[in-house]
Amino acid sequence: MSKIAFVFSGQGAQYPGMGQSLAAASPAAKAVFDLCDSIRPGTSAQCFAGSKEELTITSNTQPDMFAVEVAAAAALVEAGIYPDALAGFSVGEIGALAFSGALSVADSFRLVCRRGQLMQDASDAADTGMVAVVKLTPAQAEELAGQFDQVYPVNYNSPAQTVCAGLSSSMGAFKAAVKAAGGRAVPLRVAGAFHTPFMASAGEGLAEELESYTFTEPKYQLYSNVTGAPYGSVESYKEMLARQVVSPVRWQAIVEALIADGVDTFIEVGPGNTLTGLIGKINPTVKTYNVDSADSLSATIQEVTNG
Repeated sequence: MSKIAFVFSGQGAQYPGMGQSLAAASPAAKAVFDLCDSIRPGTSAQCFAGSKEELTITSNTQPDMFAVEVAAAAALVEAGIYPDALAGFSVGEIGALAFSGALSVADSFRLVCRRGQLMQDASDAADTGMVAVVKLTPAQAEELAGQFDQVYPVNYNSPAQTVCAGLSSSMGAFKAAVKAAGGRAVPLRVAGAFHTPFMASAGEGLAEELESYTFTEPKYQLYSNVTGAPYGSVESYKEMLARQVVSPVRWQAIVEALIADGVDTFIEVGPGNTLTGLIGKINPTVKTYNVDSADSLSATIQEVTNG
């Protein structure tokens, strides 16, 4: 039987105006924005009218991304489209967690606000950057990263794309080495070396923050960035979420595990279509859609409903 996975977008996909038409078209989506505004006033205004520069600040990006992602997922359910499984890319995992019911949307939003600030603070403490390495295998990217001071593979995105992050002082030479090896290094619109040891203080702060939350069994199977596999017991959630910010994102492994579990339709909820593009490179036989606007919502509902 066909299965659907909702996949929640990652940081870097944000853009000015995101979510505005979605909120106008769907009462369920608007309710999510209203809830976020009640906790962090101005969230929807920032999504709808914030500048590119404003949205790139991590302490803004993460709560704003969350709002759009959960709103898009809510709009799909409002239209009668439900997932069988959930996964999120980096910050998207918090949106997936909220939608799964393992943590309330309100508490998840409070958590993502704290996560964004902690990761912003950690980013400000070191001069770092991230690049997507394309046209090389993950093993080649790992080998090259190991040749430079504090450069790490951080996102295993597809067979031909691995994101690496590290000290800015090392990134110039690293990018040159990638080019010499036949690859290409594309700078990313993010503010720090996420999912590396540079985020250690954020991981510690998040572990402390997580102690004040209570998790329950999710309504849908939820996949972990850290392992690339479904989450284990609810008791493991706090540890896994704290580890996530200092551990590589195993996106290719997650997608392959979802497909092995019978998922043949992926709907990216949240800004852009980065994840659908990666999924198509991992396995071009599956169906992919994205929802981040009124038009994409309508198109996806029609396609999925009509089979």
